[in-house]
Amino acid sequence: MEKIVVDSHAWINYFTGRSERIKDLIENNELHTSIFNVAEIVSRVERDGIKADSIVQEINQLSKIWYADLESVLKAGKLHVKMRQKIKDFGLGDCFVIELAERLNAKILTGDKHFKGLKNVIFIE
Repeated sequence: MEKIVVDSHAWINYFTGRSERIKDLIENNELHTSIFNVAEIVSRVERDGIKADSIVQEINQLSKIWYADLESVLKAGKLHVKMRQKIKDFGLGDCFVIELAERLNAKILTGDKHFKGLKNVIFIE
């Protein structure tokens, strides 16, 4: 069983049933999710006309939700500056995913192109 930080992209793919591999990884590992990713998921599904309440409850059941403390905010903000120098549209929320994965010594599960090539990423296309 691996320790995995699940990115918004992977959660959305899980709930839409787009990937058997994501389903297997989510259902058979120790999961962690940034509160910022939960907000991204809410925004995404609500824009698609789907009520987010039950999805958020399921994420909370399947994953430990992590809230940011001041140290995490500082690290993610500084990382955002570095990442934007390399990838112009790298999101701040993605920096919280990286920060959490580093803090927990975990892998990141995502299909977000911004993570392609980064270390400790399980990339699903």
